[in-house]
Amino acid sequence: MGTCRESEPTQIFVPGPIIVGAGPSGLAVAACLSNRGVPSVILERTDCLASLWQKRTYDRLKLHLPKHFCELPLMPFPKNFPKYPSKQLFISYVESYAARFNIKPVFNQTVEKAEFDDASGLWNVKTQDGVYTSTWLVVATGENAEPVFPNIPGLKKFTGPVVHTSAYKSGSAFANRKVLVVGCGNSGMEVSLDLCRYNALPHMVVRNSVHVLPRDFFGLSTFGIAMTLLKWFPLKLVDKFLLLLANSTLGNTDLLGLRRPKTGPIELKNVTGKTPVLDVGAISLIRSGQIKVTQAVKEITRNGAKFLNGKEIEFDSIILATGYKSNVPDWLKVLLSIYYLSYSLSCYIYVNVYMYM
Repeated sequence: MGTCRESEPTQIFVPGPIIVGAGPSGLAVAACLSNRGVPSVILERTDCLASLWQKRTYDRLKLHLPKHFCELPLMPFPKNFPKYPSKQLFISYVESYAARFNIKPVFNQTVEKAEFDDASGLWNVKTQDGVYTSTWLVVATGENAEPVFPNIPGLKKFTGPVVHTSAYKSGSAFANRKVLVVGCGNSGMEVSLDLCRYNALPHMVVRNSVHVLPRDFFGLSTFGIAMTLLKWFPLKLVDKFLLLLANSTLGNTDLLGLRRPKTGPIELKNVTGKTPVLDVGAISLIRSGQIKVTQAVKEITRNGAKFLNGKEIEFDSIILATGYKSNVPDWLKVLLSIYYLSYSLSCYIYVNVYMYM
């Protein structure tokens, strides 16, 4: 009797770099390479460009930074775009960008493993359809590849809907409901703000200290002010100025249950990666009582939650604004000790670009 052998995976040699991820970073790398006459292949696990923006963001999302800080190389945003483009406008910009540079990713290609072969000096990138081989590998999957689900005691026994912000679209589905929002970052603040527009009553869980800054100060972007000052002054001095600006605009957020970290906002971002919240209206609703700030959750019950301060409140729904994580360690079989932010023809790079949302 003959024996059944598994067919060998299709081998696909790529003369230029293999780029994993068709988000803004991956497209930017492909465009810059194309502009210098270097071919590349983008492998994208979903069926569209910028899948995080298209599939995992809420409807009211806008860029939190002025458009000129977020534009991709070689193509600025259209002049008629507003200062803070909406989700829909940003997606249209990304699609126009890909069309302009004739970037055509290979969609529905989930990278299962990528490893460097010392003998051949080549990268082997395995997907469900074959093995792509190249001298160079660009990892452009970003920091937000997979949603983070917290391990909260009792969460599975809650009888109402439990939704991660990656699946949240609009507060319309939560109209007139009492909602527990777990997380107080940019997503948690904006989701709470959105819920209020549909007469929901959000209770936002604040577990740790958080920096909240105004998005704008007298018409100027706070981020833009910070970037300009850093050209001339030390980081710690700029941080002190930002906190002075925040206190004069937003007041003492400690009084609202939002304790500020002892480390300044920019220094904290540099050291830990934790991004400050840019306020677009949530603080005023917290101050008015429309958004309730609560302490950390002790456990979830069938109908609500018990908190560390002993209180117990019933809720109709729970929204997890607990962020995302990278999935690179799951498939990149190499020790990542150095992160490169620019392209190199002698090694792979890990594009670690954070698009502020």
